[in-house]
Amino acid sequence: MITRRDTLKSLALLGAGSLILPKTSSAAEKAKTGQFSYCLNTSTISGQKVGFLKEFEITSKAGYDGIEIWIRDLQKYMDEGGNLKDLKKYIDDLGLKVENAIGFAEWIVDDDAKRKAGIEQLKREMDLLAQIGCKRIAAPPAGKYNEPITDWFEAAERYRKILEIGEQTGVTPQLEFWGASTSLFHISQAMFIATATNHPKACIMPDIYHMFRGGSGYHSLKLISGSAIEIFHFNDFVPNIPREEQTDSDRVYPGDGAAPFQQIITDLYNSGGRKVLSLELFNKSYWEKDAMEVAKTGLSKMKKLVDEAVSSVTR
Repeated sequence: MITRRDTLKSLALLGAGSLILPKTSSAAEKAKTGQFSYCLNTSTISGQKVGFLKEFEITSKAGYDGIEIWIRDLQKYMDEGGNLKDLKKYIDDLGLKVENAIGFAEWIVDDDAKRKAGIEQLKREMDLLAQIGCKRIAAPPAGKYNEPITDWFEAAERYRKILEIGEQTGVTPQLEFWGASTSLFHISQAMFIATATNHPKACIMPDIYHMFRGGSGYHSLKLISGSAIEIFHFNDFVPNIPREEQTDSDRVYPGDGAAPFQQIITDLYNSGGRKVLSLELFNKSYWEKDAMEVAKTGLSKMKKLVDEAVSSVTR
């Protein structure tokens, strides 16, 4: 149980800079920050239905450093007779890292029985991921999409519990917020839960679209230290659809919409630490195109944005 003392410790961490960016850093430290790697979330090419193994091949040939998979696809591969040892070798031979996995275990719901089942599901998924070298899994508010969180300290306690499980499995749950939900939709809510756990592995997984859709904005990134963000979902939002009406399928390539990427990337760079930028799109018009073309286009656009932003910071 999270006590008042734990809360005070968490708040002290904010001041000490565990999750909040330090005020100054040396030139040598800055030279080591802003080190981005590039990842493809397979949702981006899921509409082409090229197949689970082919998605890895496309990701590698397109030039990405890593891949972000979906638990449901991994489970389907297993159900059809796939072998995790063989899959691990296949991934290694392609020179890829499985940076993260998207799952929907109901770890945060209020119903005790459902939450217990969700945690057991999460354990099984973590065990599978560990066998293919994946060290992260998304932890969104699955099962509580339309239910407001009424006790934020209890939510933090639930996140802490799965963080402790992650320590045992070697797979860290990344706290994800969904902009269109009524429970966990704002970056400030995610930061509260993460800090209130008073757990060293606590981290959040922001998303350009979700930050826009939920009204977070992007200036908060200046306050967050590099260790608090490992994976950042890259995409963009269009300016011609009202914020409250936008859906996942409206996401476009980074730089093709209205997101302030110069500001976002600069703040991520200055925060320090390594960042995995993962292209996550659900655009149906992209699904009608060649999967390799989509993957390459997305990577090219991400690299261009990062190069421009970082060069202006280091100039």
